[in-house]
Amino acid sequence: MDTAIDLLIHGGDVLTVDPAGTVVPDGAVAVHDGEILAVGPAPDLAATYTACEEIDATGCLVLPGLINTHTHLAMTLLRGRADDVTLQGFLDKVLMRESKLLTPRSAADAVRLAVAESIRAGVTSALDMYWFHEAAETVAREAGWRLHTGPTFMDVPDPADGIAYEDRLAWARRHLTARKPPGPGGRQVLFAHSAYTLTPRQLTEVFSLAREFDALIHIHAAENAAEVSTVETRYRKRPVELLDSLGLLGPDVLLAHAVDLTGPEIAALARTGTSVAHCPVSNLKLGCGIAPVPQLLRAGVTVGLGTDGAVSSNTLDVLGAVRQAALVHKAGGDPTAVGAEQALRMATVEGARALGLADHLGSLEAGKRADLIVLDLRAPHLQPPHDPWSALAYAARADDVRDTVVDGRVLMRDRVLTTVDEVAARIALAERSTGDAARETGT
Repeated sequence: MDTAIDLLIHGGDVLTVDPAGTVVPDGAVAVHDGEILAVGPAPDLAATYTACEEIDATGCLVLPGLINTHTHLAMTLLRGRADDVTLQGFLDKVLMRESKLLTPRSAADAVRLAVAESIRAGVTSALDMYWFHEAAETVAREAGWRLHTGPTFMDVPDPADGIAYEDRLAWARRHLTARKPPGPGGRQVLFAHSAYTLTPRQLTEVFSLAREFDALIHIHAAENAAEVSTVETRYRKRPVELLDSLGLLGPDVLLAHAVDLTGPEIAALARTGTSVAHCPVSNLKLGCGIAPVPQLLRAGVTVGLGTDGAVSSNTLDVLGAVRQAALVHKAGGDPTAVGAEQALRMATVEGARALGLADHLGSLEAGKRADLIVLDLRAPHLQPPHDPWSALAYAARADDVRDTVVDGRVLMRDRVLTTVDEVAARIALAERSTGDAARETGT
C-alpha cells in the first residue's frame, strides 16, 4: 500500500548537497509534516508514496533552499540611499535615517517586501539583525518563511526602537524567556552589533545572556581596516583579538564579514569553532576589501554566505553572492581558491552549519526540514546543463528559481508567490518611502 504524504517533488535532477555531493537524475523528494522522508529516483518514490500535492520538476534542478547568514531585511526601506560611500559614510547616512524613519509598522512593510524578494530568489531562511525584530518575526510567520532573529544590542544615541542600552538586557531576557523553544530548523538568537558600538563590558553582558539561553550570537567584526583601527585605538586590541581575550569566541558565535584578519586571528577562529558569514558583494561595494576565505577554509573555519542589507548590497540575491564568492577569490591568481561546489555549499549546508542547524537544514536528506527550491534549467544561459554546481555558481540567476518550499509548504509555485501579496507589499513600501522622504526634507 502506498504511504500518504503531503508533497512529492519529482522529475528533475536532485542536487542533494550531502557530504558526497550526490546528484539523483530524474529524482524525487518526498515530504510529510515539513520533513524530508526520502530522496531517490522518481519512479521508486512514485511507487512508494501518494502525495496530496505534487511539483513536476521536469527540466529543472531541485536543491536545498539558500540560506542568507547575514542581512538586515528592513533596510529595503533605505535601498539606494547610501551608495558609493565608505563603510563609515554608509553608517553616517543610515544611522541618521534609521532613528527618524523606522517604526514597527515601517519595519514590517520593509520586511514583507524583503521576504517576497528572498522567496523569489530561492532564499528559504535568513539571519536578520535589525531593529523591531518582533515585527519581522510576525511578517515571516505569516508568510511561512524561516527567519532567525532576536534582540539587537547597539549602544548608540537615539536608537530606532527608543530602548537605551541600560534597559535592553532586561528587555531581551523577557523576550528570550517568553519565546517558545524553537522547533527543528530554528534557534534563539541575540545580536551584538560590534566592538565599536558596544564596550567590552557590554559585550560580555550580552554574550553571557545569550549563553544562558543557548542562543546563537551574531556580531559584525573586522569589516574593514578603519573599524579595526578604531577598536585597536580604544582597547589596544583588534576586534577578533578583543573578543578572544574576553573569552567570547566559540561555536555559538557567527562573525559577519571578517575581512581584515591576521593569521593568528584566523587560527583563533579555528581553535574556538567560531564561524564567519562572508558577504562578498557588500564588502566590494563599500570598498572594505576581500575576506580571506580560502585561508579560513584551509584552517577549518565554517563559512556561510550573506547578502548584508539592501542598502549596502542593494539586493538580497544569495545566488549573486555565490557567483561573487566563486569569482572574487580567484583574483589572486588561483582559479581553485573557491570552486563552484564550495561556493554553493557556503550558501546551503555550510550556512546551516554556521547557524548551528546543519542537522536540520542545508541539504536534501531524510530527516531534515523540507526547505528546497526548484530551479528551471531551460533558459539559454543554462544550456547545456553539463554540471549542476557550475550552472548554479557561474550562470544561474535569481529569476531562474521557479518554486520555493519552506518546511514543506509551497511559498512560490511557477514563479507566483502563494503567501505574500507582492503587489500590496510593493505599494505599501513605495508609499512609505515617499512619505519618509517628504518628512526628511520637510515638504
